[in-house]
Amino acid sequence: MSELIPITFNKILQSKSYTVIILGAGEKRFAIYTEPKVGKDLQIHLNPGKKPRPGCHEILLSTLQGFEIHPLQVVIHDVEDTVYFARLFLQSVADGKKTVLELDAKPSDCITLALIRGIPIYCRKEVFEKAPLFET
Repeated sequence: MSELIPITFNKILQSKSYTVIILGAGEKRFAIYTEPKVGKDLQIHLNPGKKPRPGCHEILLSTLQGFEIHPLQVVIHDVEDTVYFARLFLQSVADGKKTVLELDAKPSDCITLALIRGIPIYCRKEVFEKAPLFET
């Protein structure tokens, strides 16, 4: 099993053509690039106050809650060139038996879910070490 490093959300940078999500641990920061709509959705969740309408992330979380499935953690588990890969870990309890589900998901979706629900974000040590340093 690979060592996991706790990652914190640092900030989001938005342009018309892309979104940059800055994550890090200690002094190192790295960037995950995604489409502009993801950044707009994420900024809605980061701003306090009432949300205009429930988005896909809220609907997913409400559905999971209805089935008594709870997000446990996000793990950024691989990077190829500048494309990151993540896993969302969920836990369900049925008849007193706990089951952990591991889903392949886009890092941007996982990060949004993590920020909405306050679940931890981790990065495999090997991925963190080879992630290009982001400097502002």
